[in-house]
Amino acid sequence: MGGQCENQNPNSIPCPVTSTEQIPFNSEATPLVATPVTAPTIKIPVVLAEPTLQIVVESDITLNPAATEIKRVKKNVFLNQVKLVPVSFARIANTDFFTVTRAKLFVAGHIRKNLEYASAACNGALQDRIADIPFSGFTDLTFPQTPGGPTPIFGISEFAEANFLNEKTQMDARLDKVFFQNLVKYNEQPFGELVAANFFELDFSPVMASPESTFSTLREKIVLELTVKVLQVQQVRLGAGSNVITPSLFGLTPPTSP
Repeated sequence: MGGQCENQNPNSIPCPVTSTEQIPFNSEATPLVATPVTAPTIKIPVVLAEPTLQIVVESDITLNPAATEIKRVKKNVFLNQVKLVPVSFARIANTDFFTVTRAKLFVAGHIRKNLEYASAACNGALQDRIADIPFSGFTDLTFPQTPGGPTPIFGISEFAEANFLNEKTQMDARLDKVFFQNLVKYNEQPFGELVAANFFELDFSPVMASPESTFSTLREKIVLELTVKVLQVQQVRLGAGSNVITPSLFGLTPPTSP
């Protein structure tokens, strides 16, 4: 059973193939009931920034067996880190939530390079060499990226402690009696997505090879323009003039407007 036969020859008849006829199903539209909502609040990934980073790398790739000619090069990018580290904040109204106004974006990954080349063998098969070229670095981001655009949002946790006097002497502390308050806010972690990679590359042998001679080292200089998205899941209220929604979670010492 299947599409293969043994001991075929050019004059043999086609192999029989078992098939199953598909039975058509009836289909009709499912009735839908719409419930009007004036301004619903939804929780969605919000695009905070979409920067294009210029990454410059140089490396040497060893070829074994040696090459006489480069035939084709194919490249892809793999990211293992897109992390946002905030360094500047602005308070949201009279709350203890903050928007990020400036941050460092750390990016790391590697370029996977698939290299096909011809060797010195007469009528030899094409050789294949796969190399991973790592890169890492950071860039500065300011928010919002456009006027009125979205920004990362973080709630700051609070820890408070109250101590007591010795009620008998009123002269020293009660070391065995303490009041604690601890408000922890759990924030959505900003994350990254790979959008596009544009490669500009120069490959050459460090020692120039004459025609039909071989070279065993390939030096590459790559300029990679890498585009990524930086996102954070946020609550957004839809409607005219959509708003980002944050809760009011005051601790014992609520903030005051300046």
